[in-house]
Amino acid sequence: MECRLKAKKCGGCPMLGLDYAEQLKQKEAAVRKLVGKYGPVAPIRGAENPCHYRNKVISTFAAGPGGKLVSGIYAAGTHKVLPVESCLLQDEVLDTVMQAVRAAASTCRYQPYNEDKGTGLLRHCLLRRGVVSGQVMVVLVTAQPVLPGAKNFVRALLAEAEKRHVPVTTVVQNYNLRRTSVVLGEEEKVLYGKGFILDTLCGKTYALSPRSFYQINHDQTEVLYGLAVEAARLTGKEVVLDAYCGIGTIGLTASGRAKQVVGVELNRDAVWDAIGNARHNDVKNARFFAADATQWITEAAAAGQRADVIFMDPPREGSTPQFIESVARMAPKRVVYVSCNPETMARDLALLTAKGYRAEGFTPVDLFPQTAHCEVVGALTRSQKSKG
Repeated sequence: MECRLKAKKCGGCPMLGLDYAEQLKQKEAAVRKLVGKYGPVAPIRGAENPCHYRNKVISTFAAGPGGKLVSGIYAAGTHKVLPVESCLLQDEVLDTVMQAVRAAASTCRYQPYNEDKGTGLLRHCLLRRGVVSGQVMVVLVTAQPVLPGAKNFVRALLAEAEKRHVPVTTVVQNYNLRRTSVVLGEEEKVLYGKGFILDTLCGKTYALSPRSFYQINHDQTEVLYGLAVEAARLTGKEVVLDAYCGIGTIGLTASGRAKQVVGVELNRDAVWDAIGNARHNDVKNARFFAADATQWITEAAAAGQRADVIFMDPPREGSTPQFIESVARMAPKRVVYVSCNPETMARDLALLTAKGYRAEGFTPVDLFPQTAHCEVVGALTRSQKSKG
């Protein structure tokens, strides 16, 4: 596949020039090299559709030739914006929605933010699409708290979207004044719709707000979470801890096969989403806590609380020695580790196995075709001789 952006140093698809089968072969080999000594590595689960899988898109605004408003992504290693009309990874509907956003913003004569001078209005645009629902969220990130002519912008955006035959379900203004590479600020205002969209994943419906963490590849996430719940071997009698739970997706997917689910997540917005998602799906056996996972499990283990199965889905930096120490104190029969970074997973496996856990096996899942990233599901069981 050819991409014009690659020649301009986009950097977003480092494996694009490789045949997809070769990409999978290399990723599987990398995972086997890192974790194979702990247990068998199953064949990688590749994507049926290795293009146009991203259901979330972030574009940065800039001034193009003649002062024309453009939007796109930063060239690798720079803060120079490469204008993007379409992308081989992005949902094609979102590419078209972004065209409508630019057209509406140009109609309203909005100026792009200049980070060197600190002038201008528009910083970024975040788009989300519910793959099952088809609903689309537009989040306009501005450098000023007031969006001049906000009603006119919404009216223009809806007209441009209709002209292009794409949906816009809700529009949110996010205000970010900080000099930072972080896209979203803390303040938001709903300009149109409800401020969230719905999507269905593994049989459960989720409300997605601008800051919700939600995997960007819907189909492969269903594969990933299906493998994780299968690895837990739930019978309906287990107390399950979902650590680093985000908006509750893994725990809620497992809830129908468990006695009780407890989710722990540092991000308070995500926890509110998780609580709402449990209510929306009529899940009555799940509770969620806003806390640092390491601190929460340390205190819970010290208080004598127990879990039969622990799902751990940490960020790229992996878990912590203190967290793993507390896992051993809780002594679950099974630990299911969902990793987005096999390198830190390997480091954590060394600690888990030293605490008496034995890896039954690992399955790599390609959530991010055309990139070097790979997810892994690992199942570990507690040795009968282990005393934590």
